[in-house]
Amino acid sequence: MMHFTLYSRSYCHLCDDMLEQLQSYSADYAFTVEVLDVDADDALLALYDESVPVLMGKKDGQAEQRICHYFLDTAALKAFFHA
Repeated sequence: MMHFTLYSRSYCHLCDDMLEQLQSYSADYAFTVEVLDVDADDALLALYDESVPVLMGKKDGQAEQRICHYFLDTAALKAFFHA
């Protein structure tokens, strides 16, 4: 099973766009998505403040990896799905 974490913030149209585009792949791939608001956690804010949205992905037994930020990189996402 694949799991994505989207580091986001409220009122961020880029964040909303990335989540919507990611969810469009749910018909073809099985995955879960957790959306975390960076403004709700000082540590996350320090890590991702200027980069949101940031999409991280993890497959069973593997380390989490950064897939993209700002805009959904479809090539990187497809490479993650097929790796």
